[in-house]
Amino acid sequence: MPDTDTETPLDDTALAASLDGGFSSHHADVNGTRLHYVANDRPGETLVLLGGWPQTWWQWHKVLPALGRRYRVIAVDLRGMGGSDKPEGGYDKKTMAADVRALLAHLGIASAHLAGHDIGAMVAYAHAANHPDATGRVALLDVAHPDPDWAREPLIPAPGRFHKWWFAFNQVPDLPEQLLAGRYHVLLDWLFSRAATDPGSIDARSRAVYAAAYDSPEAIRAGNAWYRAFTRDIADLAGYAPVATPLLALGGEFSNYELLTRAVPRLGTDTRVVRIDGSGHYLPEERPEAVVAELVGFFG
Repeated sequence: MPDTDTETPLDDTALAASLDGGFSSHHADVNGTRLHYVANDRPGETLVLLGGWPQTWWQWHKVLPALGRRYRVIAVDLRGMGGSDKPEGGYDKKTMAADVRALLAHLGIASAHLAGHDIGAMVAYAHAANHPDATGRVALLDVAHPDPDWAREPLIPAPGRFHKWWFAFNQVPDLPEQLLAGRYHVLLDWLFSRAATDPGSIDARSRAVYAAAYDSPEAIRAGNAWYRAFTRDIADLAGYAPVATPLLALGGEFSNYELLTRAVPRLGTDTRVVRIDGSGHYLPEERPEAVVAELVGFFG
């Protein structure tokens, strides 16, 4: 496991090289954008890892070595994330899934398993819905696809309910960039201190990686565009039939497990929801051993 020395270079090439298992950093021009990804060179079944806001591919660093011993693993920075391009549009999850499909085709991979966390979980499900022939099994970590229930989130939550205020804040045009550019670490520290059961599980080095990735106005605008596309995503979901792709949802005991038990069965014909005990939202960093065990058991 990498150390927490924030003096260590934080660029993707150095970060990938710091992992056990022969991981390296790459870029590919696909579907009209340029994606960054980190992969090993192991032959065999492919597992694609898709991360979420406000993180990058690095959120998988604690599970990559173990998964890399079993699979050809590709950890992708989504459109708008980290080392990938930040175009003006294309942040609906259907288009972002097409990015992933195009990356697989670029790499000569006919089909892959997918595991997504947060925004990445939405993209992974959209991939199954739109590209079933290129999708093996899909794991959704602590978030499902946007659905009509999301549009009914209250502005004023009930007492004691955790308020996901950033769902609205991230959809405000222009203002977040002005407030957060150069100060993104403040938002990160607030989120990790409240949405992680053990905030220390997201160490200083990782926080520095994420702050560097989101600190510019362009990066803030792009990451927030994932949220601005939720209305489109909900409309797209209405056109999807429940997928036949096997779905595994992993929910944090102190995060979205209960929500997933209601949402995920509607998304497919073969679904299972598992609680990750002792975890908040950031499952791969809070409980990496449990996540690896569940993913290996599911993907085989």
